[in-house]
Amino acid sequence: MKKLIFTLGLVAGLSALTFAQDGHAAAAGATDAAVPTSLADIKMDKMVHDYGTIPQGGNGVCEFKFTNNGKEPLVITNCQGSCGCTVPECPKEPILPGKNGIIKVKYDTNRPGGIYKTVTVNSNAKSGNIVLTIKGTVEVKPVEEAFPQNPTPAGAPVEKKG
Repeated sequence: MKKLIFTLGLVAGLSALTFAQDGHAAAAGATDAAVPTSLADIKMDKMVHDYGTIPQGGNGVCEFKFTNNGKEPLVITNCQGSCGCTVPECPKEPILPGKNGIIKVKYDTNRPGGIYKTVTVNSNAKSGNIVLTIKGTVEVKPVEEAFPQNPTPAGAPVEKKG
């Protein structure tokens, strides 16, 4: 009798767990279907900006132009550079469908050497986050020395003109 009660209890417990999992999956599916996807879409003119070789202390500003190809306003929620030397500036206002916008990026060119930095742009675009890249080389500014003057040393013989 104990074996029968134990077996029935085990079957009832497993059945309850199985139905609980199915109910949870159905509820999750219903939630996913209720979340609408965004109709905004961002189309960048370029994804990479190559500075080439620029002098140390030179102009490190570049622009990335984009268009909202979607059917609802595009809202950029965050622009983040990969380090403190790369500072992006994104539009704060929504970009209406069919309209253009600009993301400005300023790189600190007082750091000589190679450049390979990214800017992550978060928005409500159906394509999700995008990553823009800047690259190039900052050339070290040459050290300018005054041409040394060689005055006649004191006590040195002086030519007599005569």
